[in-house]
Amino acid sequence: MATNTRNKAQAHMAARDTRPAAHVKYVRISPRKVKIVIDLIRGKNVQDALAILEHTPKAASPVVHKLLSSAVANAVNNNEMDRQALYVAEIYANPGPTLKRYYARSRGSASPILKRTSHISVVLDQK
Repeated sequence: MATNTRNKAQAHMAARDTRPAAHVKYVRISPRKVKIVIDLIRGKNVQDALAILEHTPKAASPVVHKLLSSAVANAVNNNEMDRQALYVAEIYANPGPTLKRYYARSRGSASPILKRTSHISVVLDQK
């Protein structure tokens, strides 16, 4: 039994993705709004992506900028990669849990308000 567990653990570690990554969860921005921003930087060099995010007037830009900076720090400090050779290999925004609120309407009824959240992930790689 222990041998099988050890073999499975070794296989899992061998198949693991070793590229530097960063994730942020439960961001109170709709994934639809975040996807507009992350489509601008997908596949770009890290310096170009950070410059684009600094000059993009969207609510998701500061969140994605901070996430990308964290991924770059992970790559430089943990994996000892060259900052100049990094590019955004993968970036995606998935929906998180939705906060359900209600808005009072006429004659005692209510309309739902869906406050959406996002989980954003970025994976870097070297050229």
